[in-house]
Amino acid sequence: MGMYRQKHKQRMTLTAVALLAVPLAAACGSEKAGAGSGTAKAEKPLAGVRWTLDSVTVDGTTRRAPDGANLTVDDSGGVEGSYGCNLFRGRATFEGDRVRFGGRESTKKACSEQVMEVESTVARTLGDGALTADVTEDRLTLTTESGDTVRLSRTEDSPLYGTTWTVTTPALGKRAHLTFDKEKGTVAGSLGCNQVNADATVRDGHITLGVPGMTRMMCEDSLMDGEKALTKLFNGTVDYQIDGRTLTLTSGNGTSVRAVAQR
Repeated sequence: MGMYRQKHKQRMTLTAVALLAVPLAAACGSEKAGAGSGTAKAEKPLAGVRWTLDSVTVDGTTRRAPDGANLTVDDSGGVEGSYGCNLFRGRATFEGDRVRFGGRESTKKACSEQVMEVESTVARTLGDGALTADVTEDRLTLTTESGDTVRLSRTEDSPLYGTTWTVTTPALGKRAHLTFDKEKGTVAGSLGCNQVNADATVRDGHITLGVPGMTRMMCEDSLMDGEKALTKLFNGTVDYQIDGRTLTLTSGNGTSVRAVAQR
């Protein structure tokens, strides 16, 4: 497994989508392009910053963005991020006091109905032509010509230790969470149904997890199945990566688990 870098780009299996031609699919894969932010003055502050998507307002109704939703523009105009469930990437083109994100590509993973609904709203709003941008210190507001907005905030990488990481596996809802303790060299939390604790040694981008100590409650089948999958991360070594508020744990057999830092 490669060396850990917090700014390492996530590996994404992407499906190309036609620019401005194909509407967002039910699984939040293909979508129309366009979106953006920024005045000519705002272009420099926008680049190189990881922005967390906080909320989207459409027709006067404001909805909170899904956990983990984010957007980053690099110095060359490359764009990548997450709608909360699906990952995307594309290009940012600045047009005077506006910017649009074109040529976007997106994964096609299905999540909970609620997340998918908000995700599709965010994707459509970001794709609604060129958007103006208002950058104020650590806040960014993107506004469409019709007045709909997406609000974002500057995000630093969350620390591995002391953060409550909520697992994003759909079957577990938001019941599973883990917290790493540096002084004790342990990890503890919930696997969705049962409480868990184990030794956790962090070194060179890897975490060696010990044999898990668990309670022995029985829950509904979906929770037990999701919990069983999480237990496979223990009693072995996993690669870890932090990107903003998202933690990714990857085991030697390729099993990957994502978690977001609680707000």
